Amino acid sequence: MKLHGCPPVKSAYYTTLTKLPMNLLSIFRRADYTSDATQFIDQLKANKPTLEAEQRAGRALLWDKNLNRAEQADYLDGRVAQQSYVYGTSSHPNAK
Repeated sequence: MKLHGCPPVKSAYYTTLTKLPMNLLSIFRRADYTSDATQFIDQLKANKPTLEAEQRAGRALLWDKNLNRAEQADYLDGRVAQQSYVYGTSSHPNAK
């Protein structure tokens, strides 16, 4: 902790904790645990080794596309700005 330009102060607890061997700190370590979801996914991957390749192929089919920047620029240039209040009067020929 550092207060108003004073040197950092370390508590006695911090100093004691940093001097402990790591094997004594293992009492805080949780046992190896894997959730049901993780076990299911691991089992699924073991039963179907081609799963990740199929997922990548599906992603490539839907998402991994090369964009044509010129066509994208034309599309964005052709957009018409929406009026701030669409139900109001307008200069449209069908407006009354």
